[in-house]
Amino acid sequence: MSENDSIAGISKVTVVGGGVIGASWAALFLARGLSVTVSDPQPGVDEAVRAYVGQATPALKALGLDTSALTARLSFEPDLAAAVREADLVQENGPERLEVKHEMWHTIESNAPAGTLFATSTSGIPATEIATALRDPARLVVGHPFNPPHLVPLVEVVPGERTSAETVERARAFYRGLGKQPQVLRKEVPGFVANRLQSAIFRECVHLVSEGVVTMQELDDIVTSSIGQRWAVAGPFRSFHLGGGEGGLTHFMDHLGIGMERRWADMVQEKVAFDEPTRRLLTEQVKDFGGTVDELAAERDRRQIALMRALGETFDA
Repeated sequence: MSENDSIAGISKVTVVGGGVIGASWAALFLARGLSVTVSDPQPGVDEAVRAYVGQATPALKALGLDTSALTARLSFEPDLAAAVREADLVQENGPERLEVKHEMWHTIESNAPAGTLFATSTSGIPATEIATALRDPARLVVGHPFNPPHLVPLVEVVPGERTSAETVERARAFYRGLGKQPQVLRKEVPGFVANRLQSAIFRECVHLVSEGVVTMQELDDIVTSSIGQRWAVAGPFRSFHLGGGEGGLTHFMDHLGIGMERRWADMVQEKVAFDEPTRRLLTEQVKDFGGTVDELAAERDRRQIALMRALGETFDA
């Protein structure tokens, strides 16, 4: 990508927040040829982000992206006002506290160009609430990735009550241009869709482990050898539609729905919490994973890429 090239009219991105999500976004933006400025006042953020980009480089290369001289287009500016003055897109990844986001977005809007696209990676706060800090709330949209953003295709694009249709379409076009799979949600709901599903399933995971039915590693093995593989090729609704045979989903609901409703009722009554005994149990079983966080993340990335290749979702497919 030359200096004058862009994705959906965007060539300069400011990533606000240099944590795991922000650093992952930065790695992907850089690999797609964009110029990236990371704004985060925390000491040592430049070393941390550069290290993350270095760790992500093999995965990005395996996805078919050009990873030569990635950090040549990477810069750091702790002052938020200065960091956004030339940005075509601001991808905010700050703390999940509304008052902090309000302060950041007030500063961003006051200093960014009029045509800058505003996106927040928030994992649960509605754009409508965040945008109350803006004079022009039509500019802001949620662009919520699934971790890690440089690998997992999904981006949930969630407009607020006053987000303009133009902003939504610009965001969708940009994320699609990155090679992502943007999904525009039809209405705001706390936690959006992917995290709500993940939370519901994880609730039952914690319950089963805390009750001694299985260990964490055993449960993970069950998921990755069953519904994990099933849902990677056909989502829950299509899977149950196919499970109904020739009668499809209607037959499934008629003949198996009662059993599922019974399980739903049981789950609603079960109290699940990260109380002290549960925390001790889960923490103790982490050792069964057999590696450091970095080692396990590298293994996850290799498997994620293999899955994406099988599904034809890599950038070089």
